[in-house]
Amino acid sequence: MSLGCEARPLTTTTTLGAGPSTKVLDLRTEALLRGPVLPSLLRLAWPNVLVMAAQSSTGLIEMWFVAKLGSDSLAGMALVLPMLVLMQSMSQGSVGGGISSAIARALGSGRRDKADDFVIHALVVNVGIGVLFSIAMLIGGPWLYRALGGTGAALTAAVTYSNIIFGAVVVLLWLFNALGSIIRGTGNMFVPGVVFCGGALLLIPLSPALIFGWGPFPRLGIAGGGVALFIYYAIGTLILGWYIASGRNLAAFKITRIRWELVREILSVGAVAAVNTIQINVTIAVTMGFMAAYAGPDAVAGFGTGTRLEYLMPPISFGLGAPLVALVGTNVGAQQKKRALNIALVGGLVGFFVTEAIGATAAIWPRAWLTLFTQDLHIVAIGTQYLRTVGPFYGFFGLGISMYFASQGAGKLGWSLVGGLVRVLVAIGGGWIVLRVTGSTSLLLAVYAAGMFLYGIIIAVSVASGTWFSGDDEFSEKSKAAL
Repeated sequence: MSLGCEARPLTTTTTLGAGPSTKVLDLRTEALLRGPVLPSLLRLAWPNVLVMAAQSSTGLIEMWFVAKLGSDSLAGMALVLPMLVLMQSMSQGSVGGGISSAIARALGSGRRDKADDFVIHALVVNVGIGVLFSIAMLIGGPWLYRALGGTGAALTAAVTYSNIIFGAVVVLLWLFNALGSIIRGTGNMFVPGVVFCGGALLLIPLSPALIFGWGPFPRLGIAGGGVALFIYYAIGTLILGWYIASGRNLAAFKITRIRWELVREILSVGAVAAVNTIQINVTIAVTMGFMAAYAGPDAVAGFGTGTRLEYLMPPISFGLGAPLVALVGTNVGAQQKKRALNIALVGGLVGFFVTEAIGATAAIWPRAWLTLFTQDLHIVAIGTQYLRTVGPFYGFFGLGISMYFASQGAGKLGWSLVGGLVRVLVAIGGGWIVLRVTGSTSLLLAVYAAGMFLYGIIIAVSVASGTWFSGDDEFSEKSKAAL
């Protein structure tokens, strides 16, 4: 039984892929299947880019205020940041992408009933994963932060902040992003955009009020940032949950038993995508550990502040990526394979130019970014070295991530994993060898940048060559050449 009213469908007779068929398609789904590629992508992307800018700004706002507490607090937050970003990326872009992809393919094939079934399964999957990570980090967090180079007051700050994040925030974060992914899978980027942006506006006064104890609020220090995030995700979860329960969403809440085949369909994309996300975060975290071992404790804050801009690349790419999941997934579900591939290539190019512009700007004017958070000359020098070496390669990072999201929509993530693995081997393996032989952090960062370059190129070439549909007789060489 579905909760709430059903959106009015549009019955169309249309040619989808191999031949004519009659399906029940919603007007929004029809637009995903028929609209011009670039205008459709940009129309869906702009609210989602605002979403990502808002979510990214929440982390920057928090980091900016925490930096006022001193370099130890800044270093402590930098230690926790890779795991927090991992949670955001996995719940929204990885497993969340699996949710959106499954719902998009169901709607593209005219299966509204199946799209409804995915809703409760999505919530169960995300909440379950959030609980597991919460338990793991509450137990193992202190050990991890020591392994990453945390000592003394910086380690104490990291554990304090981590306990708030993983004790109270993370499960809500996973639930919040499950709801957002359900809505985005229908091609609706506007509603999540409004909620995310509204939350960012709430955090601007709330985070410093709880960190510094403004007005009636208690002074909580670095823990105040975590409490502010808890309030943000709690309110946002209630709003998104209400929207779906009201019947306004194309995929509605429906009482149903949990079926493994639907969980598997979500995880067949989401779990594989999560490996890619883990690869990205492990690469950053291990390289941070290398910097700490060879350049001292300030390197944690310097490298961490520099990579905070790198951490913006996946959210910015996700601004394009979520529409790519919906567009590609819906067209694959409708057997419009050539159109799906064309959408991916257009999205990849847009992702490259946007992220390359950001990286090049940061490489030219690194202090404009770094001095937002600290005036310590040593920390700024390390951050400058990172941005000038790695920033010019951000475009390839954005290219790879955009293609990765498109691959989620198609349910074909094999080459995304290969690209991520190559980056890990080059950045970590190559970086370790460089440090052992030369001890040069400059060469370490150069190898790190090379891994980023290979990541984007491998994924982009694999998608452009038609590997999604290799072995599919209907997707001929002639069709691929016509792209």
